[in-house]
Amino acid sequence: MSFRAVSRLALASLALVFGLGLAAQQPAVSEALNPALLVIHVDNGPNSAKAQSQHYVVLVSLDGFRWDYAKRDGAAHLLALGKRGVWAPEGMLPSYPSLTFPNHFTIVTGLYPEHHGLVANSFYDPATQARYASSDPQAVTDGSWYNGIPLWSLAESQGMRSACLFWPGSEAKIAGFQPTYYLHFDDKIDDVDRIRQVLAWLRLPAADRPHFITLYYSEPDHEGHEFGPDAPETKAAVLKVDGLVGKLKAGLDATGLPIDLVVVSDHGMIKAEGGWITLDQFADLTGFETAGSLLYGKTEEDRARVYNQLKKASSQFVVYRRKDVPAALNYSQNPREGDPVVIATGPYAIRAHAPPADATDRPPTIGMHGFDPRKLPQMKASFFAAGPDILEGKTVAPFENVNLYPWLAHLLGLAPPRTDGSLDVLAGTLRDGGGEVGK
Repeated sequence: MSFRAVSRLALASLALVFGLGLAAQQPAVSEALNPALLVIHVDNGPNSAKAQSQHYVVLVSLDGFRWDYAKRDGAAHLLALGKRGVWAPEGMLPSYPSLTFPNHFTIVTGLYPEHHGLVANSFYDPATQARYASSDPQAVTDGSWYNGIPLWSLAESQGMRSACLFWPGSEAKIAGFQPTYYLHFDDKIDDVDRIRQVLAWLRLPAADRPHFITLYYSEPDHEGHEFGPDAPETKAAVLKVDGLVGKLKAGLDATGLPIDLVVVSDHGMIKAEGGWITLDQFADLTGFETAGSLLYGKTEEDRARVYNQLKKASSQFVVYRRKDVPAALNYSQNPREGDPVVIATGPYAIRAHAPPADATDRPPTIGMHGFDPRKLPQMKASFFAAGPDILEGKTVAPFENVNLYPWLAHLLGLAPPRTDGSLDVLAGTLRDGGGEVGK
């Protein structure tokens, strides 16, 4: 499982989809395809006999797909999926902060961000004096940043093969494993080609076929940021990804395999109010490391001083010493969160510093997220699922996304570690009622 190379097996699977025949197994022929579709194959061995007997889970993320978009815009395929199985008509609660990397990794580990380590999309680690950024290829592929056991590592450790067509953390070796098949992130890869790759994996021989597969789309998050959640461009993106879900569902049905399709989002979206709130206009941040709005004081004296300067500075944010952050936020135990901790009271864009004078100071995006979903319900995410292991016509009240992990593990017949989530929360959606693991 140590090598990282283009897999002849993965290329052969692409040939099944593109109709290229056996010649597509040759590496030179791969250049005739979209090179970005080249799949990395980690030799984790074949599926165990037990794994081969389990059902399949395809987990799809639609980034920024707010909880109410499907009904608001008439997303027919998603609504039909929910009616055939289960959905959350009032949304799913993302973990704080309601950002992309923290919540994607929460979904696949069952841990709050302060426990799995991705406390923001970009942050500083006082212990190592290093920085993580979702845009930094070196950081995202370094497994030392990540805690917990992501679902693909759980599957691999129990003899089940997995595949990730994008997911935060899937490019790193975590808890001793990488997915058997994965791609380096490239959002330029064609939307339909992504579906073709998922179906190609499911056409592999049983010994090589992944039982847990992730698929990611960055829409409608991009449009929500650029145009706002209520813009026609965002509504068009909602319907576009809904159509992709319809194509995927039809393709999965055609395989004849017992597949549970689960479609989620990481967070919602809200229209921002006002311009930047810049913290160094309220407090002297000399000596602080900063990342976005996160503040890292090097001494207790500095942390106390800045806390006192900020605590009554503005009604647009509240400030806490890290140990005093409200328990409901689960954001008080990891030094990567900074100290003091600044939390917006509304849809306000907060940063520690403005850019240097010689750099462009752009206004905040029209749409934003990252806020407390209990204070701003526009942050709530989506949840739809249907398949042979899921009851039909069920709805669930809003639940925390940490509870997806034990539920997904159960669908796969895997024994999960203890996490921040509980199978009890979603057990009522399962045909077996959440009984003994294994089918």
